[in-house]
Amino acid sequence: MMTMKVLTLAFAALVATSASALAAEDLSQPQEPIKQSWSWDGPFGMYDRAQLQRGFQVYKEVCSACHSLNLVSFNDLSYENGGTGMFSAAQVKAIAAGYKVPAGPDEKGNTTDENGNPLMRPGIPADHFPAPFANEEAARAANGGALPPDQSLLVKAREGGPDYVYSIVVGDGTKPPHGFKVIEGKYYDPYFPGRNISMPPPLTNDSVTYSDGTKATLDQEARDITAFLTWAAEPKLEDRHRLGFGVMLFMLLLSGLLFLSYRKVWKDAH
Repeated sequence: MMTMKVLTLAFAALVATSASALAAEDLSQPQEPIKQSWSWDGPFGMYDRAQLQRGFQVYKEVCSACHSLNLVSFNDLSYENGGTGMFSAAQVKAIAAGYKVPAGPDEKGNTTDENGNPLMRPGIPADHFPAPFANEEAARAANGGALPPDQSLLVKAREGGPDYVYSIVVGDGTKPPHGFKVIEGKYYDPYFPGRNISMPPPLTNDSVTYSDGTKATLDQEARDITAFLTWAAEPKLEDRHRLGFGVMLFMLLLSGLLFLSYRKVWKDAH
């Protein structure tokens, strides 16, 4: 009987402690990003090309409707001719041709057609990704006043980097805790400053149908788009890793030669 009473008191104390901890949490502050393991982490890390291709598919079919990629050209997607991308030159040419970009003046000097619409042409590998909106005003008008950020350097621009981007994607639209007020027109995201985010949940299970047959779970899609955006922000990451390894190897060899020289000099001195 005494044991049961002790267990009951202990359980009540645990519940009270947990409730106090929840009450003490500042819901106006974002939670720490979910720590993930990435293939490019560490001095020998490398991108997974198959994952980058899937991430590009997520960007193209979902994210590009609102988010620009202004600093990335189609040529950057190629792994040929010293490129750091994930597609062949022929694939990049086909990808670019699927986009429409401003054509510039025609032979008569016109930049618009008879209806006032800008003249357009199929993209070529040298072109940059076209923005989804003509200007900032159009972007805000289409998104309830919010401006979707350009994603070219998003991973480097946000504290937490890839973990932050992954967390924002999986946390967007989750159920808020009791007592938290979601502002009208916003969505709850525990990893976003203020926890009210303007972006509707961008991904769900099966948001895309992967061309390589990978099962498109929310987690998989979030990891893949994070990988692609990390590459977009740091396309030369693997080159830096290789250079760093070469420098470390050189320093080791140099240290060995200096040590042998040191021993030789002092051996002759004695």
